[in-house]
Amino acid sequence: MISTDLFAPEMLECYRGTVPQDWIDFNGHVNVGYYVVGFDLGSVAFLDGVGMGRTYPERRGFSTFALEMHITYDREIHLNDPFVIHTQILDCDHKRIHMYHELRHGTEGWLSATNEIITMHIDMKTRRSAPFPDDIQKTLDLIRDAHRDLPVPSGVGRKIGIRRAG
Repeated sequence: MISTDLFAPEMLECYRGTVPQDWIDFNGHVNVGYYVVGFDLGSVAFLDGVGMGRTYPERRGFSTFALEMHITYDREIHLNDPFVIHTQILDCDHKRIHMYHELRHGTEGWLSATNEIITMHIDMKTRRSAPFPDDIQKTLDLIRDAHRDLPVPSGVGRKIGIRRAG
């Protein structure tokens, strides 16, 4: 559930949770795959907030599918740590949303991980891309416009590779 104004010029607080035991791996911290689960909880909460969440396929016959995502792992988060997912809309068009999420410690506020993702709007009958309905498009455009002047986070558009000394 989004706990901030959808149209405020700030990142949206989309999800709060606590790290459960089944997310912990043999290194004693959150396993890489469960960061994706955490970010997905944030994405679904955002989509719920704009009318495209859990009940959207049944109600309106559409959904969203992930096209591409990038994750950074910045600081370990551990069992029972509270966490919060903040979301920024970087861009959207008539079929896609480009989002950025931050997973932060829920009480101390430090950054644990980031997620950049592009999702596609899908007609569930044809399983093909489809334009957003007008009401959804209007909401997405308003959020995008509210976020337009936010700084682009440093991790957005990063290229993966091994840096070599020159």
